[in-house]
Amino acid sequence: MRVGLFIPCYVDQFYPRVGAAAVRVLRRFGGPDLTLEYPEGQVCCGQPMANAGLPHESKPLAETNLRTFAEFDAVVCPSGSCTSMVRNHYGPFLEGQPGFEELKAKTYEFCEFLTDVLKVGSPSGRFPHKVGLHPGCHGLRELRLGSGSERNVEPFDKVKSLLTGLEGLTFSEPARPDECCGFGGTFAVNEEAVSVMMGQDKIADHKQAGTEALVSPDMSCLMHLEGVLRRGGDKQTRVLHVAEVLEEATRET
Repeated sequence: MRVGLFIPCYVDQFYPRVGAAAVRVLRRFGGPDLTLEYPEGQVCCGQPMANAGLPHESKPLAETNLRTFAEFDAVVCPSGSCTSMVRNHYGPFLEGQPGFEELKAKTYEFCEFLTDVLKVGSPSGRFPHKVGLHPGCHGLRELRLGSGSERNVEPFDKVKSLLTGLEGLTFSEPARPDECCGFGGTFAVNEEAVSVMMGQDKIADHKQAGTEALVSPDMSCLMHLEGVLRRGGDKQTRVLHVAEVLEEATRET
């Protein structure tokens, strides 16, 4: 399988370690039959422009990504929000264009690709920390990486399933585990005070639950939450993308 890595702008610019961890994990679990490539022609998914009411600026980005990833068997992105942009919000820009339906069908969020395509169950490894999971709204509610507290369905959590078997890892239990963190991209700029208060509420919930490592499949949410943590004086709580946890935990296995 030939896989194109779709790395979000903020990961590329601020958290390149997350992209590197994702590569190492995919190579480990994908084996020799998985070929990873980073096509340099890729651009921003266009979500910030679309959310700001500038769809004419999102359209050429969507068209560029359609061309860039056309030759790959699958596209893997370590971000629920960017993955959801392609799968759920590229329609107004690409509807009817050749290859669009194929792009939607073959674009996967990182954890989703591990569980649904590579069929990774519960990897063995060691991560002796109390982990607080933050699912991220796009991954949870638009990609259905988990069942969510508001749905009357059989509970499932693709992210949690990847971490459950790690030796020494326990999960904290926040009172509102899948509540929005308050980031929301441009929302954090346009509604700064509300965004900060939502982030503070989220951090307080994890504090009372005893979270030692705050983990999410979305680095955008973690960027916001880490800012709240550090500005509040907390230098101890680890903030990690799930790819980093898997890379660290399985490094020696």
